This record gives sequence, C-alpha cells and structure tokens, in this order.
Amino acid sequence: MNMADRRHIRVAESLAHMAGLFFAREAANPSVSGLITVTRAELTDDFKNAAVFLSVLPHTKEEEALKLAKRARSDFRDYVKKHSRLNPVPTIDFELDYGEKNRQRVDELTRRNKW
Repeated sequence: MNMADRRHIRVAESLAHMAGLFFAREAANPSVSGLITVTRAELTDDFKNAAVFLSVLPHTKEEEALKLAKRARSDFRDYVKKHSRLNPVPTIDFELDYGEKNRQRVDELTRRNKW
C-alpha cells in the first residue's frame, strides 16, 4: 500500500471518528432521532467529497435521523474545520449504511435458524 492510499484511509477513518463524536455530543437527541452510529466514511480520490454512512436504531427512526444529519452538514463541516487539520475540508454528505443493515439481518436469520 502506497502513501496516498494510507492517507486516503486515514482521512476517511478520521472523518468517521469525528462524525461519531459530533453526533454523540453536538447534534443528535436519541429520543427524537434514535441512536445514530457512524459505520464508515468514504472519500473521493481527490479528497473533495465524502460520504459518511450511518446506522440507526430503532430502524423506524432512520428517515428522521437521516434528515437530522443532512440538516447538520454545515455544522459538521465547521466541526471538522475546528477539530482537524484537513485543508480543504471535503463537502460531506450523510447516507444510511444499507450494507450494515443487511449484515445485521443475515446475523439475525443465522441465529434464528441454528439447529
């Protein structure tokens, strides 16, 4: 793995970590939006755009939580500016992590169907 790949992974992990802290401390009210967990972040190759993926419990609050996250995009971008040395800070969007949701469903089905 070359230096550029390592930096790309490091920045994505850093964004995911900051998003988790942001939602835990600043943005989310679990009674309104459910429990928001940041599962991962992905960056474009040029570092200009990022997607932060969320998992929400209970699942009935997913749409509310996603709306809250999207409304908080500029606040989160300011949070990243304040708490990191990223320059420039990428444009950030939030998405539900359906891969994580599918993995949890497979685990549930596997547990239920054990002999």
